[in-house]
Amino acid sequence: MDVVETKGAPAAIGPYSQGVVAGGLLFASGQIALDPATGELVGETAAEQAEQVMRNVGALLAAAGTDFDHVAKATCFLADLGDFAAVNEVYARSFGAHLPARSAVQVAGLPKGALVEVEVVAEVPGA
Repeated sequence: MDVVETKGAPAAIGPYSQGVVAGGLLFASGQIALDPATGELVGETAAEQAEQVMRNVGALLAAAGTDFDHVAKATCFLADLGDFAAVNEVYARSFGAHLPARSAVQVAGLPKGALVEVEVVAEVPGA
């Protein structure tokens, strides 16, 4: 297994890695809307937070040598499922025509009071 670390995504805020590549797959830890430079939560709305979340996910994918086109599975955690449509618009822009398998669930709470968290599993070509 290889640990993935990048300054392009927020540092882990607990005892875990930003991501791990094992068996040719990246298992990326969930990303919330933290600015990687400041560690502060970005955005007041779920859509604004989703923009930063997807930038963080993209940075992890790039650090592992892959991209959104190689994501096989995504899981979206929302503090309020009523925000699904707004988050879905941001999510769709990141993936374009590529449609990975996905789950979206409402949760009781997210770290730092975030409204959105996304985790992915992606193929890493050549790994």
